[in-house]
Amino acid sequence: MNRTVWIGLASAAVFFMACVAPCARLPRGTGVMRDVAYGPDAAQRMDVYVPHGAKNAPVIVMVHGGAWRFGDKSNAGVVANKVARWLPEGFIFISVNYRMLPKARPLEQADDVARALALAQARAQSWGGDPSKFVLMGHSAGAHLVALLASAPSIATRRGCRSWLATVLLDTACLDVEATMKAHHLPLYDRAFGHDPGYWREASPMNRLASAPRPMLVVCSDMRRDSCRQARAFAAKARGLGGRVTVLPESLSHGRINRELGLPGQYTEAVETFFRTLGLP
Repeated sequence: MNRTVWIGLASAAVFFMACVAPCARLPRGTGVMRDVAYGPDAAQRMDVYVPHGAKNAPVIVMVHGGAWRFGDKSNAGVVANKVARWLPEGFIFISVNYRMLPKARPLEQADDVARALALAQARAQSWGGDPSKFVLMGHSAGAHLVALLASAPSIATRRGCRSWLATVLLDTACLDVEATMKAHHLPLYDRAFGHDPGYWREASPMNRLASAPRPMLVVCSDMRRDSCRQARAFAAKARGLGGRVTVLPESLSHGRINRELGLPGQYTEAVETFFRTLGLP
């Protein structure tokens, strides 16, 4: 069964097709562990895709988007092309669910991602992975959450996370939450961040960034007004603190930036070039 959700995001509507059954066709020899629990809530689950013979493999931890209210770890746009591309290259791929609005607000969701990351790092060797070779990746709302962990690593370390190699953001227009909320914005942001400026600052990667983050790649859609603007402002602040942040504008829609990553072409190759700067795979 599929469910279809239309959500206004930036100036366009974004179509989410969330699959409740496995959506991705797996490469030959791939193993998958579904619904690995990292917390007591039914939403605190992750799927772990492991290539045959994995040994000291790098690990991508992927956090889906959906306006902090929707989405699923098994969505084909989240998983299919990334698994097809990177499992044959020797990567382990982990797709994470987390509690949604209204049950959990963004700061609690970021804590969920931290809990998932900590468990994945702790179990990585038993899956054939290398706990020192983790890349944290997220799309849309998920990109906001992983950016928050990158900017405020104490959220992760208090859950027992080790440092990860790098963070990849796939098109979020919410790196500066305070600026977003003070400007004209869509109602979905009010549902996520409310009306308390103190919460805006606490949930804002831009505001929380106080020291050089681990290397970051920030992909932004140049078809959206705010995404690349916020990406460049965030990158400038991080570089001023001594961080290495690359901004990658793409002439793709918000949804295509997610689902087309992994397809042959310059976009995927640019992300893989970033991986190689980390010594991966």
